[in-house]
Amino acid sequence: MDFFNKVGKMAIGSRLRMLNETIGEDAARIYKLYDIDFQPKWFPVFYILQDGGEFTITSIAKEIGHSHPSVSKIIGEMVKGGFVTEKKDKADGRRNMVSLSAKGREAGSKIQDQYADVTGAVEELLAQANHDLWKAIEEWEYLLEQKTLLRRVQEHQKIRESNKVRIVPYEPRYATAFKALNEEWISTYFKMEEADYKALDNADSYIINNGGHILVALYNNEPVGVCALLKMNDPEYDFELAKMAVSPKAQGKNIGFLLGRSIIEKAKALGGHKLYLESNTILKPAISLYHKLGFVKVAGRPSPYERANIQMELELK
Repeated sequence: MDFFNKVGKMAIGSRLRMLNETIGEDAARIYKLYDIDFQPKWFPVFYILQDGGEFTITSIAKEIGHSHPSVSKIIGEMVKGGFVTEKKDKADGRRNMVSLSAKGREAGSKIQDQYADVTGAVEELLAQANHDLWKAIEEWEYLLEQKTLLRRVQEHQKIRESNKVRIVPYEPRYATAFKALNEEWISTYFKMEEADYKALDNADSYIINNGGHILVALYNNEPVGVCALLKMNDPEYDFELAKMAVSPKAQGKNIGFLLGRSIIEKAKALGGHKLYLESNTILKPAISLYHKLGFVKVAGRPSPYERANIQMELELK
């Protein structure tokens, strides 16, 4: 066990496989102990069938939580072993019905003592252990159903990567990146419009000198994301969140959220009360981000962009 002590919790899959192999090897010997020529992996299917009746492979798979191909393969092996019979459904010839054979029913009678003894042995283990493995497995299954291990790793990856991101104020040297990053995403989904060129070709005069601001996200000192705060001449809104763009090569690092949160804080620091933005509903990740930042949909209003089909606002508190 020194290996697992050194590697730690990232080896959980390997450790569980080792535990499974240890129990699996004993399980095969236990069936022989009770004179049953049986493979441990057949048990879930056998248990469903042992009370009699006929079942479809689909219904068995659903009951035991296995995939259809997995159950189909096990059924094939059990048919070869003589434990199961398979025949066409009289009512629906497209379906195969599965039931225990005479040999399978005989094994069902012999296995009852094994059930009792195995249950007793497992209960003994649980009583001797400081932690209830059975309850822990149930809890892990529930937690992983709510959020997979993959998803959890992705979230931690995003947090770690986002710690390498710096949000800095715009400087003229970032003008090229500001334009290029926005042109990249706009051209991918839409077409560049006149209003785009006004903002991207003249960032200083069009945005900065009119009371607006631009923030730049640096990853390893390279500009990979930008977001603008436009000063609005509007009785309802103080500023507009606009021109947010993140390089595809830097996605998955939480940069959009970091930029959005920083631009909101900037608007608050400038005394803003309400923030406005325009987008398009085909940009699902962007819309999801705006909701995460607290924006809500508002009734449509005139826009200088053909592509804009949704408007959102955020009360700054």
